[in-house]
Amino acid sequence: MEERDANQGRSAPDGLIVRTVRTPDPGDLLARLPAPDASAWVHQGDGVVGWGEAARLVIPAGTDRFAAGEKWLAELFDGAEVRDDVGVPGTGPIAFGSFTFDPTSDGSVLIVPQVVLGRRSGVTWQTTFRAASLPDRALAGPPSAPSEVRWSDGSLTALRWEEAVAAAVARIKAGELHKVVLARDVLADASDDIDPRVLLTRLAARSPDCYTFACAGLVGATPELLVRREGRAVSSLVLAGTSGRGGSTADDEALSRALLNSAKNAEEHRYSVESVRDLLAPLCAELHVDAAPFLLRMADYQHLATAVSGVLAKDASALALAASLHPTAAICGTPTETALELIRELEGMDRGRYSGPVGWVDARGNGEWGIALRCGEVSGRRARLFAGNGIVAGSLPDAELAETETKFRPMRRALEG
Repeated sequence: MEERDANQGRSAPDGLIVRTVRTPDPGDLLARLPAPDASAWVHQGDGVVGWGEAARLVIPAGTDRFAAGEKWLAELFDGAEVRDDVGVPGTGPIAFGSFTFDPTSDGSVLIVPQVVLGRRSGVTWQTTFRAASLPDRALAGPPSAPSEVRWSDGSLTALRWEEAVAAAVARIKAGELHKVVLARDVLADASDDIDPRVLLTRLAARSPDCYTFACAGLVGATPELLVRREGRAVSSLVLAGTSGRGGSTADDEALSRALLNSAKNAEEHRYSVESVRDLLAPLCAELHVDAAPFLLRMADYQHLATAVSGVLAKDASALALAASLHPTAAICGTPTETALELIRELEGMDRGRYSGPVGWVDARGNGEWGIALRCGEVSGRRARLFAGNGIVAGSLPDAELAETETKFRPMRRALEG
C-alpha cells in the first residue's frame, strides 16, 4: 500500500526492499534504458542509470528543499530492507535528484527508481527496489529521434537580454555587487514527443568528459561538478570563464591563450573559486585549492577550471554538502543575496531547476552532484533550453549573448541530430 501526500508531492511504499547484486557488464548504460522516464548520471561510461519509480518526493516552494529531501530519504532508507552484495558508492538504496536554483521556485524532486544499473571502476551491478527486476529483452520502446525542430524565443528576446546585461553592468559599476550570473532560455518544438534517451545518448557521445544527466525530464550534460563525496573525501571542480573552440589548431590555441590571459574571465573565475572555498572550508579538516586555473576543453567550448579537494571534519551527506554550496558564485554571483535579487529583477523568468544541483546520493551519504548546466526541461514535444553567463564590470552585452549561443550548442545539436 502506498501513502500519498498531495501537499508535499510524496509517493513511497510502506517498506522498501532493496537488493544489489553484481552483474555482467551491461555495456552502454544509457542504451539499457527501456523507457523515456529515465534517471541518469554518467561520466566517461561509468555512473548510474535508473528507470521506473519506487518512490518520489516533489518539494514545494517555501520549504527548505534540501532539509526536506534529507529527512524524507533518511526515513525511507532507514526503513528499507537492504541486501547489498557490492558495497561501493552508488550501490544499495540510492536516489536521483534535481533541485531548483531559487528557493522560491516549485519543483525540486527526488526519485528512487525501481531498477538501477551501475558501473564503477570495472565493477557493475544491478539494484532492484521492491519486486522490480531487470527485463531480459530488447528496449520496451525503441527511442526515436526528434524531427522538424522549430526554435523560438524564450522569456526574453536576444535584444532584451542584452539590455538586461547592460543594466547589470551598470549596477556592478555603481558598486552594488561584484558579479551576477544572468541566464536566458530558448524554446524548441518538435513534431513528435522528444525522447530523453536520444538526447542522453547524443550528449554522452559528443561530450564524454561532461556528466550526462536526466532527472524528472531535466536532461543535459554538465561540465561542472559541484561536489563529490566518497567516505570522508570531498571534491569539487569550479568552472567560470568560457570561450568557444577554434576551427583549426591555430585558432583553437589563440582562443585558449586569450581565455587564459583575459582579465575579465580571471575576475569571474576568482569569485567562483573563492565562493566554493569559503563554503567548504568550515566543513573540512583539510582543504586544498589549486593555485592557478587550468583549461578544461570540451567539444564546443573551453572553461577556466580549478580543482578543490578536502577531507570532511564531520559526517555530511553529498546532498547536505550540495545544500551548503548552493548557490555558488559560478551560477549566482557575489555577494550572493544581492546577486539573487538582481537575477529575479532582470532575468524575466523562473529558472526552475536550471543551475540547481542535480545528481545522486546513496544511503551511506556518498554521491555526486553537478550544477544543472547545458541542459533543458523536456515535456512532450517541447524542450526549454537554458544558458547563462557571469557578468562583471568588463562584460559586453553582445559578447555575452554570443557566449550563451555557444553554451546552447550541445543541447541544440542533441535535438537536431
